[in-house]
Amino acid sequence: MDDLNDPDIIFDINGQCNYCAEFDDKKSSFIFETQDEQKNLENIKTQVQKDYFNKKYDAILGLSGGVDSSYVAYLAHKMDLKVLLVQLDNGWNSKIATSNIEKIVKKTGFDYYNHIINWEEFKDLQRSFLKAGVIDLELLTDHAITGLIFKLAEKFKVKYVLAGDNYMSENGLPKTWNWIKSDLKNIEDIQKKFGTKEIKTFPKVNFLRWYMTFYFGYKVKFITILNSINYNKMDAIKTLKLYFNWQEYGGKHHESILTKFYQLYILPNKFNVDKRKSHVSALIRSNQITRIQGEEELKKPFYDGNQMQLEKEFFEKKLDFTSGEFDEIINSKPVRHDFYKSSKKNLKYIWKLSFLI
Repeated sequence: MDDLNDPDIIFDINGQCNYCAEFDDKKSSFIFETQDEQKNLENIKTQVQKDYFNKKYDAILGLSGGVDSSYVAYLAHKMDLKVLLVQLDNGWNSKIATSNIEKIVKKTGFDYYNHIINWEEFKDLQRSFLKAGVIDLELLTDHAITGLIFKLAEKFKVKYVLAGDNYMSENGLPKTWNWIKSDLKNIEDIQKKFGTKEIKTFPKVNFLRWYMTFYFGYKVKFITILNSINYNKMDAIKTLKLYFNWQEYGGKHHESILTKFYQLYILPNKFNVDKRKSHVSALIRSNQITRIQGEEELKKPFYDGNQMQLEKEFFEKKLDFTSGEFDEIINSKPVRHDFYKSSKKNLKYIWKLSFLI
């Protein structure tokens, strides 16, 4: 980690950054004895089945075909839970991700719901975010999958969602490298200013409902099951390969063509952000890779040969940009999300309320 584009990073006299210091303070909460891991999983199983015994589903799981969500599906199958697998097809799934999902569905026998997003509307939203100059293009997909899960949870009367978020492999992401995923007001204002279509079918959640859920478990409760075990991404990949014949796809979240191009081209070229630094640092802190392995990973080029140009041309064509238009966007000055209307100021009220209740 460095201070190249991270105003919040602080180094002490020994060269240790605040992200490492924070990890040292919190890591004991995510390290378990073997018997405690098993007990945690048993408690989760009891929790999700207790009030919903004999209902159609114990829980919902958003499945991308990536490591984390695939491993949650593995755990749910081993725990003999009744799970509805949900995929948001945003038009950017890689062939490997699609294949992984098919293998998981076949092996587990779980019911599977694939929501194909309205491409013309979603394309227009993505074009708007790029024109707006904001950093978090992934906000749109992250918000939509949560909105979809909320709707399905209500439809099937499911209380619990098994989530793949985990501290051990995702700690230490600078706040300025993304934005508030619940910020519907930000999405709507950017679309109003730069878009050509109304938001009609895009799965969305209002700010208050989002935080009532995530802070207080209102109607839906998210369970980060990977935080209840000694989660090791490298070991998870080995297990997934053996259990599902699962395939690797490269970097973190590169199961999505959009995410790969966003992380390896848009972020470095427009925002001077190399997200790999955060990804490998998290794995180094949690002893999943060595520092030397992390440094070797960062020495690799973003793309090999002419692959970057091919993916750039594909991206431009898919979003109806000419090369000149897209280059102009990349070369323009970044704009903060809260330059536009935002729900950010509401966060402090939610935070205060969480301490009062």
